[in-house]
Amino acid sequence: MEALINIVLLTLLAVITVGIMFQRNLFAVVVLAGIYSFLMASVLIVLDAVDVAMTEASVGAGVSTVVLLGTLHLVRTIEYPSKRSALIPMLVAVATGAALVWGTIGLSPFGTADNAIHKHVAPKYLADSVKETLVPNVVTSTLADYRGYDTLGETTVIFTAGIGVLLLLKGRRRRGHIADEDSKVGRTA
Repeated sequence: MEALINIVLLTLLAVITVGIMFQRNLFAVVVLAGIYSFLMASVLIVLDAVDVAMTEASVGAGVSTVVLLGTLHLVRTIEYPSKRSALIPMLVAVATGAALVWGTIGLSPFGTADNAIHKHVAPKYLADSVKETLVPNVVTSTLADYRGYDTLGETTVIFTAGIGVLLLLKGRRRRGHIADEDSKVGRTA
């Protein structure tokens, strides 16, 4: 049953991707990107990565959608057709995808307990987490203590993106306010 759910979700992801590729209305692209993020979060839930799924849902669908909608507020909402052929970018994308698939052929099967990732730091984190960090939740201790700089970097990127959108929107409002004042002065003179 889990395989069927994965197949359905991955098929929907592919359909959404194709829809994004052929869409010219940028608002529809933002909506489809939000749907893509929610579907990706669903895939991650099926794979038992609930913490990553929550991050994908909040950042991918929440913050990214707000940032993209703020950007659409500042630009036109229709993408003009390209004058060049899309053949070369398509070939590059297919070659990159083929290289990624080829690179995964030698990996051990997904989810097996004897994978290399489960033999290096994971046993140390599980064995020493509570003793070293005094935090009873291993995931929290890993994100906040062992990988604290990485988490701080991710938070900084999200915060910076949010501040950038706010500054762009504030600049747009200020220009609109100045234009309104100029039109009022022009009318009274």
